Amino acid sequence: MKRLITLLAIVVGISTLLIAQGQSGSIIGKVVDENNEPVINAEVQILQGDVEKGTSITDKEGNYNIKPISPGRYDLKISYTGYKEDITKGVIVSPDKITEVNIKLVPKSKLEAEGVVIKEYKIPLIDKYSVKATKTSEEIEAMPTRNTTQMLSTAPGIYNSNDGRGDGTLYIVDGVQVYGSRGINLAQGAIDQVEVQTNGRSAKYGDATGGVYKYETPLMEMQSPPPPSPKQPPIYLNPSVESYKKNPENDFKDVVASPLSTLSIDVDRASYSNIRRFIKNRQMPPVDAVRIEEMVNYFDYDYPQPKGEHPIAIVTELTECPWNSKHQLLHIGMQAKKMDVENLPPSNLVFLIDVSGSMSWDNKLPLVVKSLKLLTQNLREQDKISIVVYAGNAGLVLEPTSGSNKQKIFEALDRLQSGGSTAGGEGILLAYRTAQKNYIKGGNNRIVLATDGDFNVGMSGDNEMEDLITKEREKGIFLTCLGYGMGNYKDSKLEVLADKGNGNYAYIDNIDEAKKTLVKEFGGTIFTIAKDVKTQIEFNPSKVKGYRLVGYENRILNAEDFIDDTKDAGEMGAGHTVTIIYELIPTGVRSDDTRAVDGLKYQHQHVVSHDDELATIKFRYKKPDGDRSTEMQHVVRARESKLNNAPTNVRFATSVAMFGMLLKDSDHKGAADYNKVLALAQDSKGTDKDGYRAEFLSLVETVRKRTGKDRNRD
Repeated sequence: MKRLITLLAIVVGISTLLIAQGQSGSIIGKVVDENNEPVINAEVQILQGDVEKGTSITDKEGNYNIKPISPGRYDLKISYTGYKEDITKGVIVSPDKITEVNIKLVPKSKLEAEGVVIKEYKIPLIDKYSVKATKTSEEIEAMPTRNTTQMLSTAPGIYNSNDGRGDGTLYIVDGVQVYGSRGINLAQGAIDQVEVQTNGRSAKYGDATGGVYKYETPLMEMQSPPPPSPKQPPIYLNPSVESYKKNPENDFKDVVASPLSTLSIDVDRASYSNIRRFIKNRQMPPVDAVRIEEMVNYFDYDYPQPKGEHPIAIVTELTECPWNSKHQLLHIGMQAKKMDVENLPPSNLVFLIDVSGSMSWDNKLPLVVKSLKLLTQNLREQDKISIVVYAGNAGLVLEPTSGSNKQKIFEALDRLQSGGSTAGGEGILLAYRTAQKNYIKGGNNRIVLATDGDFNVGMSGDNEMEDLITKEREKGIFLTCLGYGMGNYKDSKLEVLADKGNGNYAYIDNIDEAKKTLVKEFGGTIFTIAKDVKTQIEFNPSKVKGYRLVGYENRILNAEDFIDDTKDAGEMGAGHTVTIIYELIPTGVRSDDTRAVDGLKYQHQHVVSHDDELATIKFRYKKPDGDRSTEMQHVVRARESKLNNAPTNVRFATSVAMFGMLLKDSDHKGAADYNKVLALAQDSKGTDKDGYRAEFLSLVETVRKRTGKDRNRD
């Protein structure tokens, strides 16, 4: 009898396991890429002959599950953009068991898939600015795309010809696929290497059609391109219609005259991925595109989790300054409480998608669709999605749909097509009305705007948009701005929308960045844990003569704004980390960086020593649905550590800030140079599981080598 009971228990256990993994007669498995990373949103079809019998979309772990089907022999087809289609033949489905088929996809080359023959034509080096580089066909497949009509037609060294697009030629300039409504010719003097790739036809430089031109040019600065070659000016891809807000760099403040530094917390990270786009496309980023705080905060840091009643933890470190040995750096690290996705409140999300004509290129609307599919994978049954689109006008294309009905959401996204002008203001109004209509009390109500920011119809000016967003945020609806594309990209507009809309802002330049922002950092991007977060630092004049806030130029507040609960400030999402860096001039150090003020007649400044205190930091924040702030305080002790002995977080953040100062050609860069950035970053790279810090090192090395100099002009 005991043996029978034991046997029954085993059978029940096995049955329970099968129910957890799938059902008898079904096919389950996992789809991964060449690096064994899960492939998300791959389409898995089961076929019998040419007849489809079932389909599944892989989830955020790469898993698929095709529900029970009739016993028999089937073929399994797996499809995903950028990878060779995989067909597994002869998969046997039995009625009494689960069939498991795991697949590893192989990247495909579009050129190889079309049977393209590659021929290489090299042109001798023209001048000292020329740099040789070779790309594989796989790398060509993964490259971004530019619109020649919008970006290249007026650039020096590029000439249009051949009205119409009949020859189907693809041009690759500095690693960027260039499509346009006209063909283009580039003079030989503008380049140092050409590859002509054609469909089996012989081709000479300058006359290949129906194939690919591949050009390589030097890395060039946006504001000051290299001197021209005697034969022909270098290609200068100047995205003159991109817009960036100009913010003068923070200067040093005298502590006696200005003891308080007050700012709004910023968790935006768009600047880093945007300047990465420039550098990978062999151009220096515009100075105004470089926001140092967003570069530093792009990376996650291992700060301690909050304990107790507050959702934010604070940690500080005082070190020496690597670009000025007489100065110090004060690091302030903030860590928002992490939350499991399953424990997050229900979401009411409105995808607001720009489908205007400017969004037609591969790195715009097609990438938007892939990105939002990734986000959808995290949604639960209690979450709901609506989709609003705008071009010449705005419309609702998907009524609120449960996050469990992912296929319906995917189908709505797949139907989107671009065309027309850009009525962004009308789209935003409709999105807010939709979010308000489906408002979840105590839930996460948010608009996710995906656009290049090029609004040109109706309400479109920065001031108009700011007024609109400021009014709508009072309804308890948050805003996430996702920027896409190049050439006509409007960074300044998207930054304003995110800042004024109780939101955050990211720039998505490729599918990996979409995974980082919308999958790995899902909680921080989509769920606000504290709003109107402000900080105010009071420096002790007996320890600090002067201070300078590194970055955050557009986040400075008046001292009185700190206790004013009507004053808008930044938001922090679940799991977000924020790093603030001050450069300090210790008391007693002679420096021309601070400017003294004349003595006062009616007031007397009395300094209280507090010998062991460097500064007092105050923080204020509101709950996501609250109106009154809660205050925290943290005292910084005057104990400096050597930078080499400082925590990894501090050293790596310092290297990123120093790189940003060099890109901006900061007046305060002192002895900073790219070699120092590389040495410090390499020493503090840490485990770097996702490879983001290694990529940073690669960017620094690229700029260091290709500029041929350090941007320290002292």
